[in-house]
Amino acid sequence: MPELTRRRVLGAAAVLATAAGAQALTAPSASASPAGPTADEHHHGGPEAFDEVFRGRRIEGRAVTGGGHHHGGAYAVFIDGVELHVMSNADGSWISVVSHYDPVPTPRAAARAAVVELQGAPLVSFAAN
Repeated sequence: MPELTRRRVLGAAAVLATAAGAQALTAPSASASPAGPTADEHHHGGPEAFDEVFRGRRIEGRAVTGGGHHHGGAYAVFIDGVELHVMSNADGSWISVVSHYDPVPTPRAAARAAVVELQGAPLVSFAAN
């Protein structure tokens, strides 16, 4: 067995550090779900359509084509038939005009958060230029 020297120990440590760094770079991010898409995502990775009553309010979400949406993912969310302006962030989270500083994982969660924030008040149309 070769003699244990400072050079061999430092070399082994360098190899281990390099391997750990490479593994960290190639590992999936913590925000990615190892089990695959969430219940609100299609197999294509986009949000799934929904239509439900939440706290007495009808919330709907669906993919749209065109429509002038300029903030990524052409997706529309409605509360009682009035469009709630939503936007997907670069990290995959979603925000709405009602809860702009509280990102959530899905458009459905954004609609639910808006209903909670509205506290029964009607949603007023928002003209996003």
